[in-house]
Amino acid sequence: MRRADRLFQLVQQLHHERVTTARTLAELLQVSERTIYRDIQDLCLNGVPIVGEAGIGYKLMKGFQLPPLMFTAQELEALLLGVRMVQAWTDQQMAAAATQVLKKIEAVVPERLKPELGRQQIMVPDFSMNTQAGMHMPLLRDAARLQQKASFDYVRADGQRSNRIVHPLGLFYWGRVWTLVAWCELRDEFRHFRLDRMEAVVLLTECYESTVGRTLQDFLATVCDDY
Repeated sequence: MRRADRLFQLVQQLHHERVTTARTLAELLQVSERTIYRDIQDLCLNGVPIVGEAGIGYKLMKGFQLPPLMFTAQELEALLLGVRMVQAWTDQQMAAAATQVLKKIEAVVPERLKPELGRQQIMVPDFSMNTQAGMHMPLLRDAARLQQKASFDYVRADGQRSNRIVHPLGLFYWGRVWTLVAWCELRDEFRHFRLDRMEAVVLLTECYESTVGRTLQDFLATVCDDY
C-alpha cells in the first residue's frame, strides 16, 4: 500500500467519536504500532487535528472533514464491481442510478486512478433480468422503504394462483432470481415470493407498522436459527 493511501485510511479510521488504539489501527492497516505512531506524528505536523496519546488511543477533533472521494485502486475496483452488478442484475431505474454514480466518480478521481475504472479483469455477466420482475422491483423497493402494503396475484410453480396482501420487508437476489421477503396477511407469517411469478402488483394506500416479530430483522433471525 502506498504511504499516501495508508495515511488517508488512517484518518478515515480516526473519523469517529470513539478513541481508537494504536494496536487496533496497526491491525486494521497491517503495519506495526511504531509505524502508526510515526504516521500520526506526521499527520499532526501537517495540520491534521488528532487528539490522544500513546497507550490510550486517538481520534480526530470534531468538525474535521476529509477530502471527498479519495479512493485507493482496490476501493475503486470494489466500487466498479458493485456498479456492474447493479447494472446487470437490477431494474432500469437502479441501473441508471448506478451509471450516474460511476460518472460522478469518474469526474473526481485523480488522473492516476482513472485507468482503474476501465479494467475488465472482474466481469459481471448480464443475465437480462426478467421483464416482469424488472417492472415490479421499483414498486416493491418503494413499498419496503415507505412501509406501505402491497397487493399482487401470485402464481406458484405448480400453477396455483392466489391473491396476497403483504408487508414488504426487503428484496433478495439469489443468482438470476429476485425474491420479496414480506409478512403475508393470508398466511399470517413470513413468506418470500419470486418477482417473476407476481402479477398485477399494486401499492396500497394503507401503511403497516413495524411490529415485534414481523420485521426484517426478525426474519433474518429465523433464517440464522435454521442454519
